[in-house]
Amino acid sequence: MQPSLASRLRLALLLVFGVYPVITLYLYALFPFTEGWALWQRTVVLVPLMVLTIVFVVMPVIQKRFGGFIAGKRPAPVAQPTAQPAE
Repeated sequence: MQPSLASRLRLALLLVFGVYPVITLYLYALFPFTEGWALWQRTVVLVPLMVLTIVFVVMPVIQKRFGGFIAGKRPAPVAQPTAQPAE
């Protein structure tokens, strides 16, 4: 079954919030060590780090915590425990 446009947009939105801080962190960490390097050389170092982080950290966290939101499912109401009469 093909995911709907709405679920793809929700996933894209969550990925923006997950990937942006990681990219920013990596850029701050890498730039001091790669001063004077050409952009393509910095990218060669950055891309594998980003791909591994997205595949093994960001995506699993997003899927685990926001899977229902991405799929467009409403959370099931939690049943309140009923009091058992004392015997």
